[in-house]
Amino acid sequence: MIDQAIYKIGFAAGLAAFTATLSYVVAQILQLAGVLRFPLDEILIYGTSLCIVIPFVLEMLALHYITPDEKKFWSHAAVIFSVVYAVFVTANYVVQLATVIPMKLKGELEEFTVLEQTPHSMFWNYDAIGYIFMGLAMLIALPAFEKHGFQRWVRISFLANAIMTPFISIVYFYPTFSETLLFLGFPWGVTAPLAMLMLALMLRKEKQRRIRSKIITTLSESMAEKL
Repeated sequence: MIDQAIYKIGFAAGLAAFTATLSYVVAQILQLAGVLRFPLDEILIYGTSLCIVIPFVLEMLALHYITPDEKKFWSHAAVIFSVVYAVFVTANYVVQLATVIPMKLKGELEEFTVLEQTPHSMFWNYDAIGYIFMGLAMLIALPAFEKHGFQRWVRISFLANAIMTPFISIVYFYPTFSETLLFLGFPWGVTAPLAMLMLALMLRKEKQRRIRSKIITTLSESMAEKL
C-alpha cells in the first residue's frame, strides 16, 4: 500500500511548482514590457525560478512512487533528469541572487563578470541545460502514464511541454540573441505550468480513488464476514 503522504506531498509540491512557474512567467512578461527594472526584475525572475526547483523534483518523485512496478524505469529516469535540471539551475540562480546582483548594486561586478548570466555565458548555458533536462524528464515520463482516463490528459500536457524543448534550445543557443527570439519559447510559459498542475491534480485524483477502493474493499470484507 502506497503511503497517503506521498499523494499529499506530491499534490502540494505540484501546486507550488505551478504557482512558482506562473509567477516566473508574469515576472518575465513584466520585465519585457518595461514595468520591472533592475534590481527588482532580476530578483523576481531568479527568485521565482529558484522556487520551482524543489517542488518540481518532489512532484516527479511522487510520480515515481505511485507508478506501477512495470513502468518504474520510465518514472525513475524522469526523476534522474529532474535532478540534473535541479543541480544546474540551482547553481545558476543562487549565484545570480547571492553574488551577481549584490555586486551589481555595489558597482563591483567587474571582478565577477564571468558569473553573470548573459547570452552564451557559462551560467546562461547552465540555465539552458537545466530546462532542456526538465523537458527531457517530462518526455521520458510519458510511458509511465496510462493512455486513458485523466492520466491521458496528463500525458498530453507532458508531451506538449516536451515538444517545446527544441524551441527552448534554439532560444538559448541561437548565435545571435534578441528579445524577439524569446517569443519562440513563450508557449513554454503555458505548457510547463500546465503540466505541473495536471500532474498535481492526477496525484489528488489517484489518492481519492485509492481511498474509495479501500473503503469498498473494507465494506465487502465486512459483509462477507457477516454472511
